[in-house]
Amino acid sequence: MGLQRRRRPERRVVPSVPVPAALSAAALLLLLVLASHSLLASSPTAVPKPRTKPSSILLKNPVEVRRNAAGAIDVFRVPSGGGGPVADLWGSKLSKDYYGCSNASSGFATAESNSLPNRYLMIATSGGLNQQRTGITDAVVAARILNATLVVPILDQKSFWKDASDFADIFDVDWFIATLRKDVKIIKQLPEKGGKIIRTPYTMRVPRKCTPRCYESRVLPALMKKHVVKLTKFDYRLSNKLETDLQKLRCRVNYHSLKFTDQIQAMGDTLIQRMKAKSKHFIALHLRFEPDMLAFSGCYYGGGEKEKTELGAIRKRWKSLHTRNPEKERRHGKCPLTPEEIGLMLRALGFGNDVHLYVASGEIYGGEETLAPLKTLFPNFHSKETLATEEELAPFSSYSSRMAALDFIVCDGSDVFVTNNNGNMARILAGRRRYFGHKRTIRPNAKKLYSLFPNRTNMTWETFSSKVRTFQKGFMGEPDELRPGRGEFHEYPAACICEGSKVAAHSNSNDRTEVSHKNGISNVSRSAGEAIDYHSSNEDSDWIDLDYGENTPLGRSFSNGTESEYDVFIRQEDPELDEVLSD
Repeated sequence: MGLQRRRRPERRVVPSVPVPAALSAAALLLLLVLASHSLLASSPTAVPKPRTKPSSILLKNPVEVRRNAAGAIDVFRVPSGGGGPVADLWGSKLSKDYYGCSNASSGFATAESNSLPNRYLMIATSGGLNQQRTGITDAVVAARILNATLVVPILDQKSFWKDASDFADIFDVDWFIATLRKDVKIIKQLPEKGGKIIRTPYTMRVPRKCTPRCYESRVLPALMKKHVVKLTKFDYRLSNKLETDLQKLRCRVNYHSLKFTDQIQAMGDTLIQRMKAKSKHFIALHLRFEPDMLAFSGCYYGGGEKEKTELGAIRKRWKSLHTRNPEKERRHGKCPLTPEEIGLMLRALGFGNDVHLYVASGEIYGGEETLAPLKTLFPNFHSKETLATEEELAPFSSYSSRMAALDFIVCDGSDVFVTNNNGNMARILAGRRRYFGHKRTIRPNAKKLYSLFPNRTNMTWETFSSKVRTFQKGFMGEPDELRPGRGEFHEYPAACICEGSKVAAHSNSNDRTEVSHKNGISNVSRSAGEAIDYHSSNEDSDWIDLDYGENTPLGRSFSNGTESEYDVFIRQEDPELDEVLSD
């Protein structure tokens, strides 16, 4: 008891604090806590202090990106509304001044008078759906040049794509024949006699970008002697330098006569309707981030040794490929953007996170982990597999070309089409969308953007989005952003794009193009019979720099004549290389 009494006074030795002083201390502590909290959670619209990391001012929905193989995480916060938008994200005010025009001139002879007897041209296309489409288009023109009857082209069934579809399984063959009956005589198969084909075709191949004179010197003698000639591996086997009437024939084939079967078109239209039911406008993105594409590009995406090993193993399949410097390829704009980079570009242009996005793509390298940032930026993420049931897709799912046709239809029907490469599908759709009203088509300016994305966390969102919008000028699908002579014909069919009278009135009076007035409309084109060269000139190297995949030069400069950006396959003729990248 005595011990207990002695300890009680010891507990009271702590000096007491007056009540007013205690309240003041508590208030001061509370103020410090509130001040600290306001610094850590700054207002979304507040301008950061110099010592604050620039990205801290950005708004909600942060996207976490794994920036190196060591797994370091850096957060880049993107506002839900995107950046300051371009003038009109969903279309161009200039589009009403341009229209597609592909009617033949009065001097273009009919098929009846142009086709000679005992001349049959057979064509075996190459690659996937869109590469074969270019072959079919050029096959009609080749038959016209040779005064021959065209047998409905044979589709490639043995390539990488392993698709057993015939022409009639993908395209409306009767429509194809009927709509071209005035231009070229087309039959479904060679004539028979006694149940047998009367002639065996003579098989040969022409060089890439073969001119009309090339066909007349190489193919015509064989056709006159053998009567039936079969041209194999027929893709990009016709020059871009043709007279206007032949260019317009190309357009009639590609934009009017190549019509998908009713079954494919109906399913594609259904997918478009389901996208439009979700939102007034939607974007279609051809992502093109498959393992084979990345392996071919020779680019590096920060996946460490695992990525280098995996893509390197794929790359070894093509003996014709040279070793590349990944940094140099990216600097030259030859690397496809990552899904996240595409998403950031679109948000910087002004597309908010409420936009609905349709993605056309095969197997994505890295799977869901790679797609996660894009889905965070655009939560309304769709594909044909999410829009349709397995039962609805069953008639198409076993055929790569038919599945590709569905993506083609939706991309063509989108309000905005975004391409991540300059491959076959991208070029054909870009040209088609120009022809049918100049619908918005966006290509990433990869050459300029390459330095922006890795450094994005060192700048404010306002600075980042402003730079993206600046870099994308001239890559937004505006009618006046390209000129004849620049680009590839399928992407920029200038001979088939006409201008309204108001535009023509403002044209340069020194322009050498001939303007013919009819019914108040000015048709800007060269006179019939005059050749138009759509090859990229030397000064237009940026255009070629953006290409990769099936048309990237492999460490070799281009030469004159029939060689072009596609001649990588003349030099090597690597079948799998040709096919796997044909998208």
